Amino acid sequence: MFKTDILDLLDIEYPIFQGGMAWVATAELAAAVSNAGGLGIIGAGNAPASFVKQQILKAKELTNKPFGVNVMLMSPFVDEVMEVILESGVDVITTGAGNPGKYIHMLKEKKIKVIPVVPSVALAKRMEEIGVDAVIAEGTESGGHVGELTTFALVPQVVDAVKIPVIAAGGIADGRGFAAALCLGASGVQMGTRFVCSDECTAHKNYKEFIVKAKDRDAVVSGRTTGHPVRSLKNRLTREFEKAEARGATKEEIEKLGEGKLKAAVVDGDIEFGSVMAGQISGLINDIKPVKKIIEEIINDANKTIDNLLKLR
Repeated sequence: MFKTDILDLLDIEYPIFQGGMAWVATAELAAAVSNAGGLGIIGAGNAPASFVKQQILKAKELTNKPFGVNVMLMSPFVDEVMEVILESGVDVITTGAGNPGKYIHMLKEKKIKVIPVVPSVALAKRMEEIGVDAVIAEGTESGGHVGELTTFALVPQVVDAVKIPVIAAGGIADGRGFAAALCLGASGVQMGTRFVCSDECTAHKNYKEFIVKAKDRDAVVSGRTTGHPVRSLKNRLTREFEKAEARGATKEEIEKLGEGKLKAAVVDGDIEFGSVMAGQISGLINDIKPVKKIIEEIINDANKTIDNLLKLR
């Protein structure tokens, strides 16, 4: 058993978060992860508040364990989404793409834990100052929107810089990665891509199978010139992004090219011209199985990894 401070903070069994991926992290997946002892997280993305409320209610029907909502702070519906969260009795929120400071007081009044995703030490320290409960230090290996620092470099620096718990994210999909994150000082891990390839994930089978077939160098970054780079698997869309950036396309043109493409991949199964967001760890994932089995294997393999390290002493 891996006893870390995040377990008592959130009343969960295992220090494993499921990433709040837009369109992917539905109530079904979040509930499955929470039922298996981790922290399931619904991805609000840019969805309206009515959709988020529906997902929260559905998750409550599927689990009586703690679960969270990931709030994209750049969403045009963020204020309305926050109102739904405050009214719905959600246990925890994770946040991305912005500063949750204006909402901290209201969330604290409702005893909702706030855990932002951070790509740097400076932002982690700023989040600690405004009173968040923990941070998720996410390396550039992750899928979706990415920073520059790798997980292995970022996590120990954030751990040394703040006193609140740190969750490691980016490039983690098995027990070895879980054990490595704890050795770096993390209180737990967050995984996205691994949970996409689960039975309970409602993403289109094409999306899942594309990840399973991916090789080690298939997860590439597009859109660096916009200031909001995104990691996804190589396909026709990523090649179009590459051509557009090479010819000096404007930020608006590049953003237009990517409009609606994540939904096209996740919901419609368009893996040619849809955005198949996934992390660099995709090449390690070779099957689709139940969430419960994923978590059990991670914990068992982490125990074996640490036991083998102790034998080397």
